[in-house]
Amino acid sequence: MRDNMEKMMTSLLRRFADAWNNHDIDTLMALMTEDCIFESSFGDEVCGRRYEGREAVRDGFLQSWMHYPDAQWNDPNHFVHGDRGVSEWTFTGTDKNGMRSEVAGCDLVTFRDGKIAVKNSFRKNRPLLRT
Repeated sequence: MRDNMEKMMTSLLRRFADAWNNHDIDTLMALMTEDCIFESSFGDEVCGRRYEGREAVRDGFLQSWMHYPDAQWNDPNHFVHGDRGVSEWTFTGTDKNGMRSEVAGCDLVTFRDGKIAVKNSFRKNRPLLRT
């Protein structure tokens, strides 16, 4: 039973990663719980900027594409254990000033009721590159 659930949640993480790369906000939000939380990899708080609830999380996700219109999370690798999962990736994107980012990162997620309840993002701190 546990193996089946972990396979299902790994599949969910693959769909989630595809939605990020397709800039598909509707699919992303369909995979999140109603009371979801997004802890971003940037912001003034120790945990990064924290978004709580569907509307706030939606806005936080959309900001990623506003800052980096060509954002991609490449070479994803996912694994799940119980109600927790990890997605590793390499983020690439160019900001509106023409500065390029390429950094390794990961998301730690918590699942509930077959969806993502918490997405906690981490990525390396690396200077932007001139394009």
